Amino acid sequence: MSTFDSNPMVPGAAAEPPPGGAVTSSSPQRLKPPQGHKRLLTRKDRVALGFMAGLPTVLHIALVWVTALASVALAFTTWDGIGFGSIKWVGLQNFRELFDSNPQFWPAVQHNVIWFVVLILIPTPLGLFLAVQLDKNIRFSRVYQTAFFLPVVVSMAVIGFVWQLIYNPDTGLINSLIGANKPGHYIDWIGDPDLNLWAILVAAAWRHTGYMMILYLAGLKGVDPSLREASSLDGANEWQTFKNVIFPTLRPTNTIVLVVTIIESLRAFDLVYVFNGGAQGTELLSILVTNNIIGESSRIGYGSAIAVVLLLISLVVIIPYLVSTFRKERRA
Repeated sequence: MSTFDSNPMVPGAAAEPPPGGAVTSSSPQRLKPPQGHKRLLTRKDRVALGFMAGLPTVLHIALVWVTALASVALAFTTWDGIGFGSIKWVGLQNFRELFDSNPQFWPAVQHNVIWFVVLILIPTPLGLFLAVQLDKNIRFSRVYQTAFFLPVVVSMAVIGFVWQLIYNPDTGLINSLIGANKPGHYIDWIGDPDLNLWAILVAAAWRHTGYMMILYLAGLKGVDPSLREASSLDGANEWQTFKNVIFPTLRPTNTIVLVVTIIESLRAFDLVYVFNGGAQGTELLSILVTNNIIGESSRIGYGSAIAVVLLLISLVVIIPYLVSTFRKERRA
């Protein structure tokens, strides 16, 4: 032959394996079929996971969403709580009676507003001051943080009992210090309608100060240290640095503080109920809801109408906060 094959066979070449020991497509050996995907979770794992995730979800829906929607629906009815057959649709009658005929409603709204104003003007700046001081890494700062934050983790009912002892006309600390624990000179901090609301607000502000301190302390820990250094290099003193540099960076924290304070002023219940049951000048919206739903009259529809008003006031604050938060997350 005058020509040669393009792929000449070299003796012994067929017996040599390909480089690296790989098997080519022309190899007589067959490739192993791919095995099926192994499930990471067994049947018992899936049942346990479904139980752990499903049970809290069902409880949340049943105890939060269903009850909230039921309360909204019952606000347009009259019901004494005995049998579902006694539910009667009355439309807006509960709301008309609430706004026009209830002598306790508008004082309760006024007291809730006073509660918010006091919390935003006294314990909030005080909590900010404590946070600024503790942010300087002074000695025993952990001890001070624990001492100031301890009232926040204590039950409101316990705080109420403690302050009842302090306000006791006979053996209370305050009357003993000012000499008002003698017959004829008693100061009834809890029974006097002109004093009891302010006395309760002192206890509420005492607790709220620690809450605000922790929120602001967390915000201060997130401030870039280079901002402080740049301000000091520019010759600013400590107050100028805080006013012009630090405080503007706390804007997200200030928003959270405002929302939390509004919610705290609307949900105030435990402390007042422990003191005097929300009577004699300490009426609040939450107290009116409780007295009408589980009180002697058991006007569940009317109490639900007050709860709806309280819900609407809360949504006026919460919805703009959620909208601004979601917008920031989208921009980020």
